[in-house]
Amino acid sequence: MIAPMTKLLGRVLDLARKLPPEDQNDIARTILQLAGSDDSDSAALSPDKREAICSSKAAAAHGEFASDEVVRAEWAMRGL
Repeated sequence: MIAPMTKLLGRVLDLARKLPPEDQNDIARTILQLAGSDDSDSAALSPDKREAICSSKAAAAHGEFASDEVVRAEWAMRGL
């Protein structure tokens, strides 16, 4: 028997379908890693991506977040 998907996960997948393939793969790798997949290729991150994640976590821990204006500008550059 297959367990039903939560509404939140369904929303995430609907949004992910609208993203470019590389971004979809990043999301899929993260989910596989969190779910405990033993597929080593699925969770591989480049050193640059690992460093960016660590920097982002450290900034968030210190309360350093982008302003709404900066976020809107980034989204606009990506057509979002």
